[in-house]
Amino acid sequence: MDNNAAILALGALGQTTRLDTFRLLVKHEPDGLPAGEIARQIEVPQNTMSTHLAILARAGLVLSERQSRSIIYRADLNNFRELTLFLVSDCCGGNADLCAPMIAELIPCCPTKKEETHV
Repeated sequence: MDNNAAILALGALGQTTRLDTFRLLVKHEPDGLPAGEIARQIEVPQNTMSTHLAILARAGLVLSERQSRSIIYRADLNNFRELTLFLVSDCCGGNADLCAPMIAELIPCCPTKKEETHV
């Protein structure tokens, strides 16, 4: 990822409706949501939601797939991972102890398959 792609993605997330939309889609991974359901949950008109989804798609943050008569939107977690890594790749001057608290906070939200089977 380069500066321009990061700025585009961060700019897309720098608006309340789009940030709420992206966070909603992250919660619904890997299945995604139809555009109408996203608009309903975010409480915006469908045509307004279409504009926001287009901006998020151009920024590489959402993917869409036609399923029958619906378009299902999903968070593009690969591009989001690239953005996150771009932002923190030089974190703490290579001192892993300083980055450890941030990494520790991320781990509980995403249990591994091995952890899920022991629950």
